[in-house]
Amino acid sequence: MGKRTEKATVWFDDVDDIYLENDIKKDKEEAEMDRTHSNNNNNNINDNVNPLVKQKSFTGLTRIIAMDCEMVGVGEGGSESILARVSLVNRFGQCIYDKYVKPTEPVTDYRTFVSGIRPSDIENGEDFKVVQKEVYDILKNRTLVGHALRNDFQVLYLEHPRRMIRDTSVYKPFKRMFNGNTPSLRRLTERLLGVGIQSNEHSSVQDAQAAMRLYTMHRKEWEDSIGKKKFDVKGKRNSTNQKTDKPNKIPKTFG
Repeated sequence: MGKRTEKATVWFDDVDDIYLENDIKKDKEEAEMDRTHSNNNNNNINDNVNPLVKQKSFTGLTRIIAMDCEMVGVGEGGSESILARVSLVNRFGQCIYDKYVKPTEPVTDYRTFVSGIRPSDIENGEDFKVVQKEVYDILKNRTLVGHALRNDFQVLYLEHPRRMIRDTSVYKPFKRMFNGNTPSLRRLTERLLGVGIQSNEHSSVQDAQAAMRLYTMHRKEWEDSIGKKKFDVKGKRNSTNQKTDKPNKIPKTFG
C-alpha cells in the first residue's frame, strides 16, 4: 500500500509563494488551505485520482503556466501544421484554459490518431485571433513550461522571453538520462513520474500537466542551474538578455 501511495502522489506537500499571484490576498488564503489539505490527505489515494493534478488545489492563475497545443495538417498531404487546440494549466496542474480553434485553412489531415482532433471539434471552434490574443494575455509576464514549445509558438505566431521559458525537451539533465538525445514527453513522464500518457490519442491538457509536473519536481535544481549560469557568465548573459528578454511578440495576424 505504501508503494502505491508514493507512486500516485507525485506532488510536493508545500506550496511556494513564487507560484501565486502575490497581489491577490485570496490566492494566498487558497494556498494556505492547500498546504493543510495536502498534509491531511496524502494517504487518501484512489485509482480515480489524476496523479498529474494536485487534488483540491488552487484553480486560478499562477506565476508559472504550462502550455500544450494540438495541430492538424493543411496543404498537400497535410504536411503543414495549424493550431487546432490549445490548453494551459496552472502550477498545480489545474486546467485554466482549453479551447478548440476554428481552422484558418482547409484541413487535409486531422491527424486524429495523434492529435485527438475530429472535424466536429473544430468546425465551430473559437476564432484563431481571439485564442491567440487570450493566450498572449495569460502568458504575459509569466514563466512558461512545456515540451518542445517551439512547435507551439510556431502555430500560435507568438514569442516569449527566453529567460521565462522552461522546456522539458531541452533541459540537459533530462537529456542525459537518454544518452544526450531529446526525450519524448511520454518517456520522460513514464520514467520520472511513473505515469503513462499518450497511449493512444494525445490530450493537450494532459501533456501540459505532465510537463508542469516534470518541472515542479525538479524546479529547485533547474532554477539553481539557471542562476549559476547567469553568475558564471554574468557579462555575457546581460548582453544576451537585451536581445532575448523582450515581451511576447504580437504578430500582424492580430489584426
